[in-house]
Amino acid sequence: MKLRRTLCLTAIAMIAFAANSLLCRAALRRLTIDAASFSSIRIVSGAVALWLILFIRNPQSRLTGSWSSAAALVGYVALFSFAYNTLSAGTGALLLFAAVQVTMIVWGFRTGERFNLRQWLGFFVASAGLVLLLLPGLSAPSVAGSVLMLSAGFAWGVYSVRGRTSGDATSATAGNFVRAVPMTLFLSLAFFRQAHVDSLGCAYAALSGAITSGLGYVIWYAALPGLTSTTAATVQLSAPVLAAIGGIVLLSEPITIRFGISAVAVLGGIALVIASRTSPNPAR
Repeated sequence: MKLRRTLCLTAIAMIAFAANSLLCRAALRRLTIDAASFSSIRIVSGAVALWLILFIRNPQSRLTGSWSSAAALVGYVALFSFAYNTLSAGTGALLLFAAVQVTMIVWGFRTGERFNLRQWLGFFVASAGLVLLLLPGLSAPSVAGSVLMLSAGFAWGVYSVRGRTSGDATSATAGNFVRAVPMTLFLSLAFFRQAHVDSLGCAYAALSGAITSGLGYVIWYAALPGLTSTTAATVQLSAPVLAAIGGIVLLSEPITIRFGISAVAVLGGIALVIASRTSPNPAR
């Protein structure tokens, strides 16, 4: 029952992550809003929504979280937004989730987690599926954009690792978002001269903050205690596939044989990793 709950929560969180990519891509690539303003509205709307949820649930609830997790959250949101100004969607997704995987898997190995043979097989199959999905359409990425997206992946990996021991998911996520507000407002102030916002861009950012980020991250934090760091890193490979599915359904993008093969490889590889739990290194 606990495993089933973890899998359901993880699946919902991955859908939210994919929706975040679609919203950010739609807003920034159409130049309806600048990256700093998108990041600030996203964080502020997420903080307001989560605080209201926490208050309605229990007026006596306390915000938890930490300043270090809030800093990692702001780093991810801001770097992700700025990177998409210069990267294609495929390149950005490949760099982001590669960095997330490396960060979380290295952390997991440091704490004694290990893949067994079947999980290594699933990891490589899922990775190959993601590369197959994204690599044929890649162009030479900008150095600045690549560094920004890799840094965003590192920040998200840190945020996810810290979430495994955060306690109550709603209180921790709300606390992190509230702490992140002054940081992201300072970011907007620093880029004030480049600011431009219209109603559509503001709506995309608010939806991303309140729903797909705020609620999505609560669900992700609730799922993380049931996942090892290595497994949590691997399941996030599904987000680019889900984003591609969203593009097909919502943006009428064509379905290709390559996409079908890639989706089966990524999701099948993830299933292999989850089906066999990693165990701590006995020596540790």
